[in-house]
Amino acid sequence: MTPSPALPRGPWQRAARAAGLLQAAQVRPTIFAEMTALAQRTGAVNLGQGFPDTDGPASITAAAQEAIAAGANQYPPGPGHPDLLRAIADHQQRHYGLHVDPASEVLVTTGATEAIAAAVLALAGPGDEVLTLEPFYDSYAAIIALAGATHTTAPLHPTPAGFALDIEALRTAVTARTRLILLNSPHNPTGAVLEQTELAAIAAVAKERGAVVVTDEVYEHLTYDGATHVPIATLPGMGERTLTISSAGKSFALTGWKIGWVSGPAELVTAVRTVKQFLTYTTGAPFQPAIAVGLDLETTAGPDATWLTRQAASLAARRDLLLDGLHTAGLATATPRGAYFVMANAHSLLTGPLARTGISTGADLCRALPELAGVVAVPATAFTTPGSTADAGLTNWLRLTFVKSEPVITEAVARLTALSR
Repeated sequence: MTPSPALPRGPWQRAARAAGLLQAAQVRPTIFAEMTALAQRTGAVNLGQGFPDTDGPASITAAAQEAIAAGANQYPPGPGHPDLLRAIADHQQRHYGLHVDPASEVLVTTGATEAIAAAVLALAGPGDEVLTLEPFYDSYAAIIALAGATHTTAPLHPTPAGFALDIEALRTAVTARTRLILLNSPHNPTGAVLEQTELAAIAAVAKERGAVVVTDEVYEHLTYDGATHVPIATLPGMGERTLTISSAGKSFALTGWKIGWVSGPAELVTAVRTVKQFLTYTTGAPFQPAIAVGLDLETTAGPDATWLTRQAASLAARRDLLLDGLHTAGLATATPRGAYFVMANAHSLLTGPLARTGISTGADLCRALPELAGVVAVPATAFTTPGSTADAGLTNWLRLTFVKSEPVITEAVARLTALSR
C-alpha cells in the first residue's frame, strides 16, 4: 500500500489540527444547515432556524440605503464606526446604568458569534476550562475546542415554568482551572431569563475562582411575562471582570446584517480586538451607521421609537400561539420567558402515535417530521454534550421557534396536531 503523502506545512496543517480538535471535543456539524436543507427539500414549515420572516424597522433599513448611496462602501474603522460606538455606549448607560468609554471599551464585530469567538480565543487556551450553561448554543462548543480549552457545563433543568439553573452543579463545575464562564441570557435554546439569585451565584463563583465572565445578551430586549433582563456586569464587583456581548440582529429583526459588539474593561476589550483584527478586521460599512440609528430610535419621536417594546409584545403573542398549539398536539412545554424559542417534550408522540414507527428520540423525530408532518424542528440534544446529564434529560425534547408570522405558526401547529391523532 502506498503511504498517504504528508500534509504540507502551513494552512493545511492548521486546518487538520482544527478538525482534530473539533472531532476530539465531539463537536458535530451545525444542525441548522441540516434542518434548513430538509425544509427546503420537503417544503416543510421551518420552525427550526430562528430567523424572522419580516424585516425590521423601516427607518433602519432606510438609513442603510442612504449610507450606501452616500458612499459608505469601503472598510470602516477596525474598532467600529464612531456613531455606532457612541450609540452602543449610550444604550448601555440608558438601559443598565453601565458606563463604557466608546473609544476604548466598545468593539464592533461581525455579529455576536465573532465577538464570542474572539473573546474565547483571546482569553482561553490549552489547560484552561470554559464553562457554559447546558444546553448551549452550538457554536460555543466549537470555538472552545478550537481554542484548545476544555469545555465544562452546568445544567439548566426543565420545569413547567421554564428552565432553571442547577446552582449546586454550577458551584461544583467551576474549578481553579475555569478561565471563562460563558453565559447566555435570555437563553437559547431554553428561553430562560436568569434570575437575580442565579446571577448572584454565578458572580460569586467567578470572583472566588478569578474567572472572567463572557455574557451573550443578544436577546436582551426580547423578554416576556414581566421578566427583566439583568446584565451580570451590573452586579457588585462584576463590571471589571465581564465582557458583555450583544447584536442588532435579534432586537431589530435584521439577522443577515451581522452587526454585533462587545463592551467591558479596556484591557479585556483590547485582548478581544487583538484577535478580532485577524478574523474579519471590520464589517458592514453601511450597516454600522444604520444600526446606530436603530439604537437611538427609542430616544426619538418617530414611528419606530417604540419598536423594541412592540416587537417583544408581538413575539409574546406568537409564543403563546405556539404554546397553545403544542399543548393541543399533546406536547409538554417549559414556558420561555425570553428569546425566540419554545422547548417541547415529544414523549407523548414518541410513546403514542409514533410508538411503532421506530422513531424513539427527539433527534429521530426531527429528521422524520418534515416527511411525517411537514414541519421542521431542532432536537434539543443538538445543544448538549453527548452523554451528559443534560443530554440524557433532553432526549425527547425539541426546539421550535415562534419568530414567524401567525399564519405560519398556525399552519405548523395544525400539522403537528394532525400527527398526534
